[in-house]
Amino acid sequence: MKNKKNSLRSLSKDLLFSDINSFWDKDILPALVEYIKIPNKSPSFDKNWKINGHMNQVLDLATSWTEKNAPNNAIITTKESPGRTPLLLIDIPGEKEGNVLMYGHLDKQPEMDGWRKDLGPWVPVLENNKLYGRGGADDGYALFSCVAILKALKNQKIDLPRILVLIEFSEESGSPDLPHYMDLYESLIGNPDLVICLDSGAGDYKRFWTTTSLRGLIGCSLRVDVLDEGVHSGGASGYVPSSFRIIRQLLSRIESEETGEIQLQELHTKIPKHRIVEAEKLVRILGNELVKEFPWSKKTNPSSENLVEGVLRRSWRPALSTIGARGIPKSGNAGNVLRPYTQLQLSIRIPPLVNHITAQRAIQKALSSSPPYNSKISIDFEEPASGWNAPKTDAWLLNATNEASKAYFNEEASSLSEGGTIPFMAMLGEKFPNAQFVITGVLGPGSNAHGPNEFLHIPYAKKITACIAHILSCFQK
Repeated sequence: MKNKKNSLRSLSKDLLFSDINSFWDKDILPALVEYIKIPNKSPSFDKNWKINGHMNQVLDLATSWTEKNAPNNAIITTKESPGRTPLLLIDIPGEKEGNVLMYGHLDKQPEMDGWRKDLGPWVPVLENNKLYGRGGADDGYALFSCVAILKALKNQKIDLPRILVLIEFSEESGSPDLPHYMDLYESLIGNPDLVICLDSGAGDYKRFWTTTSLRGLIGCSLRVDVLDEGVHSGGASGYVPSSFRIIRQLLSRIESEETGEIQLQELHTKIPKHRIVEAEKLVRILGNELVKEFPWSKKTNPSSENLVEGVLRRSWRPALSTIGARGIPKSGNAGNVLRPYTQLQLSIRIPPLVNHITAQRAIQKALSSSPPYNSKISIDFEEPASGWNAPKTDAWLLNATNEASKAYFNEEASSLSEGGTIPFMAMLGEKFPNAQFVITGVLGPGSNAHGPNEFLHIPYAKKITACIAHILSCFQK
C-alpha cells in the first residue's frame, strides 16, 4: 500500500487539537457570530432572496474569511449562474495520490416560532459552550471547520490528497441548483475517492458518529377549495362540505391517523438486515436517551414503546408531517365562517432505496383521484429528493474513524441511520458508486436544527473537526 508514511504515528494529536481549539476560539467563533446575524433563508422560504441580498452578504463574508484563512496554495472560486444561488469552491492541490470532496452549505431554514424570550434566530448568544442562533449548527460551521482541518494538517506538513471543498446555498430547498453546478464543474470535481459531509447528526456528544443512511423527501402544498368566498357557518355548515374535512379525508389515503403508518406501498422498502443490527447497537449505546432527547409535552408518549422500532421509524420507514397551513385564521381572529379553502404544507419522508419520482407519482395519484364532492384539489410539489444508503466501508477508513474517535473522545466511533435528507449525498452516491463516505455533523440531542433554540455544541464541534483531520491524515486510495 502506498503512502503509509502519513499514518497516525506521524501526526501529533496534541498539537492538532491545540491548533484546532485556538483557531476555533480566535477565528471561527467570531465569524459564526456574524453569520448567524444574517437571515440568509433558503430560496424556498425567501422568494426575493436575490433582491433582499442576504445570500450575497453571506457569500461575501465566507469568501473574505476564506481568502484570509485558507492555506496559501488554495484556489478559491465563487460562481453565481444567472437565476441560481451561488457556489463557493476551495481547491487545495495534493502531495499524494487521491481526490477528496468536502461538503457543506450556508443557506438557512426560516425563523420558526417558540424561541426562548432571551434568544432569537438572528441573535447569536453564547451560553454554556453552546452558540445559539439559526444556521450555526446547520450548517454554517462546516466551511470554517474544513479550513481549520486543512490549516492544522498543513501546520504539521502532513502530505494530503487533492481536496476540494464545495459549499452550496440551496440545500434547505432540496439543492435544486446543485446538479447545474455539478455539471458545470464536472472536470474540477473529478472522481472523488472520499466524500466528507459535515451536515448530519450525532447520537450523543460522547463519540464520533457517522451517518450510514438518509431518508429522501417529498414536499408539497395540498389545497382544497369548496367556495369562492367564506360564508356564515350557521347557514352553510352541514350542507356545504368543510374543506378541512375533505383535506383530512385525503390525508387518510396516505397515512393512518391511528398509527401514523403510511398506506402507499410505493413509499416502503425492505430494511437491510445490517441496518437493523445497527439500530440494535444504537439502542444498546443510548438506551432511553433516544426518548429523552425530545422535548415531550407533559406525558406524551412516542408512537412505539420498542426502542429499536422507534429508531427504524425515524430512519427507514416513511412518515408524513404537516408543517404549515393557509386559509385558517388564528384562533383569536376566527369568526363563525365556513372557510372557502384549506391549504396544508406536507413533508413526506421516504426511506433510503425508494425512488423519489415513483414515490411522488404515487402521492399525487392518491391525493388527486376521485375528489370528494368534486371539490377543487390543487397540489404543488417541491423538488423531490432521494434517500441514500452508504456503501461498504473500506478497512482503512473503519480503522481511521475508530482511532480518531478514541483519540479525541476516548470512545469507539459509532454509526446511525438519519431520518433527515441531504440531497447532495444521493447525487454523489449515484454519480460516484466507488467513493467512500464520511457523513457526520454536530446535530446532536437538543441542537434542534430547523426548530427554535438551535445551537452549536462548541466542544463537540472542535472534536469533530479534529476527528476529520485525523481521518484525512490516514487517507489511502
